[in-house]
Amino acid sequence: MKKKKKAKLKQAKKDENPTGGEIRRNAEQRVAAEGRWRITGDGKPPTKAPAHYKYVDELVRLQFELLKMQEWVRLEELKVCVLFEGRDAAGKGGAIKRITESLNPRICRVVALGTPTERERTQWYFQRYVQHLPAAGEIVLFDRSWYNRAGVERVMGFCTEGEYREFLRACPLFEEMLVRSGVYLIKYWFSVNDEEQELRFIERMHNPIKRWKLSSMDVEARKHWVEYSRAKDIMLEHTDRDMTPWYIVNADNKKRARLNCIAHLLQQVPYKDLQPVELDLPARQPDLNYRRPKKSSQRWVNKIY
Repeated sequence: MKKKKKAKLKQAKKDENPTGGEIRRNAEQRVAAEGRWRITGDGKPPTKAPAHYKYVDELVRLQFELLKMQEWVRLEELKVCVLFEGRDAAGKGGAIKRITESLNPRICRVVALGTPTERERTQWYFQRYVQHLPAAGEIVLFDRSWYNRAGVERVMGFCTEGEYREFLRACPLFEEMLVRSGVYLIKYWFSVNDEEQELRFIERMHNPIKRWKLSSMDVEARKHWVEYSRAKDIMLEHTDRDMTPWYIVNADNKKRARLNCIAHLLQQVPYKDLQPVELDLPARQPDLNYRRPKKSSQRWVNKIY
């Protein structure tokens, strides 16, 4: 544990350098991924990792499959809703980012709601989430969802006992209605052990790139680890149904968690491999007698680089 802490602190020190660390690693991975985006997939959802795989190569392969799934969702007018829940610093945001970075934001969007307003507090609890549910041909990823009531609201006392009990009763019925209406509802819980969460909190405290991720509520939640565990177990007991099951992602290793989550997601939505339509690039329209205004009359961004 002490060695891991030292390693995290050492890495955080490196990440304080704006020209290196986390930003550079993410940028390099992104460039490496884009360089492989010309590779074609086999059209089948992955069931197991290839031998001696590399993270970036396997991520790219899965992102290709996500593109195929997205196109199938659009053409077949499917409605896909994915919930991402779990401990603080479990890696939910990183998984969501890797899912969306190659997809069309008009088809796949992320919903991350803040604290409810005074008006929203007087509404039916599920009301503010309903307006963000997918329409035909859409994929919606909830970065935390209506399960706030079963977790943070319950543990931190932001809801009454009656509201909490009503949520446990009503939630399975609400989700069953979604599924019966044609929504593909997929629920993920990112599970991280106590030691790993502590290491990630320490890294966030010393890493300016990640410091914004650590809120006062996250720090306070650490004091209630057992209460959160109990709340999660009760939540699963009431809402893990055959029609709307929970899927637990082992998130102790972030990169493996991302790959496992994406691979599993691809297996939840049946899709077929669609070959893109071949397009012909038309010739540019001739200028004829139209004269463009002088560039000097326009406000150009300074060439700093």
